[in-house]
Amino acid sequence: MKIEQVDFFYYAMPEVTTEADGSQDVLLVRAAGGGHVGYGECEAAPLPTIAAFVCPMSHGVCRPVGASVLGERLDGPDDIRRMAQAVAYDSMDLLQAAHCWSGVEMALWDLLGKARQAPAWSLLGHARSLPRTPYASQLFGDTPQQTLDFGRAQRAAGFRAVKFGWGPIGRFGEAVDRDHFVAAREGIGEDGVLLVDVGQIYGEDVEAAARRLPALEQARAHWLEEPFHGHSYESYGALAGRSRVRLAGGEAAHNVFMAKHLIDYGKIGFVQIDCGRIGGLGPARAVADHARARGVTYVNHTFTSHLALSASLQPYAGFEECEICEYPVKPKPVATAFCGTPLAPGAEGAVRAPERPGLGVDVDLAAARPYLLDIEIRVGGRRLYATPVD
Repeated sequence: MKIEQVDFFYYAMPEVTTEADGSQDVLLVRAAGGGHVGYGECEAAPLPTIAAFVCPMSHGVCRPVGASVLGERLDGPDDIRRMAQAVAYDSMDLLQAAHCWSGVEMALWDLLGKARQAPAWSLLGHARSLPRTPYASQLFGDTPQQTLDFGRAQRAAGFRAVKFGWGPIGRFGEAVDRDHFVAAREGIGEDGVLLVDVGQIYGEDVEAAARRLPALEQARAHWLEEPFHGHSYESYGALAGRSRVRLAGGEAAHNVFMAKHLIDYGKIGFVQIDCGRIGGLGPARAVADHARARGVTYVNHTFTSHLALSASLQPYAGFEECEICEYPVKPKPVATAFCGTPLAPGAEGAVRAPERPGLGVDVDLAAARPYLLDIEIRVGGRRLYATPVD
């Protein structure tokens, strides 16, 4: 089949704040061809991402992403890989291209799966979709008491594993951080799995991160996520050599090479890949294979919709040693509005990549219409993009 059309839908909450919550807006991608429609989601600022698909060519290797996609054949996984190579070369100087292509690539796997009546994970080479233990992914509270309450609420909701992220950590001193770690542990109980995400707050400061290690060890944190900038591999490697708490990271990887460097040089124990950033499902599967070869545990990353959640589960759906998955528990309404079939934990409390064709998530554009932003991009009097009529 031929890729006939690619559309973008920019949804946002009425007010977007500085809260470290990526579910406040959504860029939904729709790809159509051969009588089928597939959906994907970009984990990036929507407006420049749309522009990356439609912008005028600056020169031979700064072309719009759309030039490598529209009108192309899509008959199998190799065609998606071929388009990925074209985007990587022809749009190499268009820095938003990777994020734009991520959502498009995701939509193409959904489209191909629907055309073949096969789940995306099977097209990626997995024989089955195994259950994952979801960890409730949320932010730290503003106070230790609020963090405690958040932990108790998630245990009451049935989550054994809980992740606390960002918030005040690293901003008000070691004592405050320690109080939050202790509160998180108390909130989820002695048998709970505690995951800590500090959102790159220490930059490249290995000593600042190292001073938190005793408190993290006391709280029995399962991992310390993103202590440094995503590309500060030396800092990761230095801290990994001093920490009994294994390090996690990788959501900031915009390509396979960044993720491999974090594994090989950063010495992380868990690699967390966001399909909406790294270039889609294909590159995520490549990272998962590399991680397995290095004895590193692959974990999905997603903090937005259940469409993105499903996509993030596909690349490692059949790996037995990867037992957990990130599960956002407090998404904003805009991130839940368009997902007609959310991935709720089953009777055993586990989550799986769906058995249905493609990504296995129905999209309801009408339900999300209250959040839709009317966008138009014009250059030299020519309209390059306008919000689609759904």
